[in-house]
This record gives sequence, structure tokens and C-alpha cells, in this order.
Amino acid sequence: MSFFYPTLVIVRLLVVALGAIIIYLAFKSHRQNHSNAMLLLSIGFALITVGAVVEGVLFEFLALDIFWALTVGSIMTASGFTVIIYSIYGTKT
Repeated sequence: MSFFYPTLVIVRLLVVALGAIIIYLAFKSHRQNHSNAMLLLSIGFALITVGAVVEGVLFEFLALDIFWALTVGSIMTASGFTVIIYSIYGTKT
């Protein structure tokens, strides 16, 4: 284990924590204002955040090849960004 491994774990945990805060705030806004855009925004960020976790789990615990772990994580990130774009441009509030 190199010096960079703990740093990567800390950065991933930071991504998860910040993602959770954004998800919470967007969902809270959805509940207060009944805004579909905010619901979709929270779903988009959830996909991105969960993608970061799934990527690590696939590589570290399930011993999936790094290429496939990154591919799955990238697909989830792209899906999350797609939902976020739709929440901004595709919904009418």
C-alpha cells in the first residue's frame, strides 16, 4: 500500500459526504416546493455519488478489473449528469 491509497480513500469519502449533502438539500427543496426539477437534481447527484462508491467496491472488494470498475463508475456518472441536465432544461416548474 502506497502513500496515495489513504489519500484516495479520504478524497472518495469527501465526495460521498458532499454528494450526500447536495442530495439532502435538493430533496428537501423538492419536498418543500413540490418541484420535480429538484427531485431529478437529487436523483442525478445520487447516481454520481453512488457511482463513486460502486466503483471502489467493485475494484477493492469484488476484485473487478480496474478498467471495468472505472467503466461502471463512469456510466453511472454520465447517467447522473444526464438526469441533472434534464432537471435543468427538461422540466417545467
